[in-house]
Amino acid sequence: MFYEPEKEKLQTSHKLPHWQQEQVWTFVTYRLSDSLPKHLLSELKEHREAWLHHNPKPWNERQEEEFHRFFGSKVDEWLDAGHGCCCLRDPENSSIVANAFRHFDEKRYLIDSFIVMPNHVHILFSLFENESISQVIHSWKRFSAREINKRNKTTGSLWQPEYWDRLIRNHDHFLWARSYIERNPKKLPPQTYKIYQRP
Repeated sequence: MFYEPEKEKLQTSHKLPHWQQEQVWTFVTYRLSDSLPKHLLSELKEHREAWLHHNPKPWNERQEEEFHRFFGSKVDEWLDAGHGCCCLRDPENSSIVANAFRHFDEKRYLIDSFIVMPNHVHILFSLFENESISQVIHSWKRFSAREINKRNKTTGSLWQPEYWDRLIRNHDHFLWARSYIERNPKKLPPQTYKIYQRP
């Protein structure tokens, strides 16, 4: 199913806005806590605050689309530069994340595709009825952080608290998200990422 503007949607926000509509395909990105240097985060914050000043809430669909296009693409560009410890380059660590995704596949959600990059993840999935995107993502992060910290004998926050999400608008948008996941690792050696696509 695809996003329908006239139908009810759940809107939540922390530092970023989040929209949810039941059983709609959703493209999500989240990252390791050290994956963006402080000077880049400061630059992003400055630009975001200026944009928000000129686009006060509540947002219409065009503004929400613009927000994600401007700031999501910039974050993706910086993430692909490979900042931080990149601990997900380790195949065993990336397998922990991939297994967290697969654990409730076809039980709480349906996964179309995902990729675990060295310092971030992208996943395209559809939530089942009465599931919460924030709770599902929290469970992925909690489990993988605990297991990776245990394996690496480390402590502290592994993941950045926020995540970027986009409700898929139509079939072309769905194909774009799936293709983006396929293209994302094109400059990386095969052993440094985990990729999955439903047959």
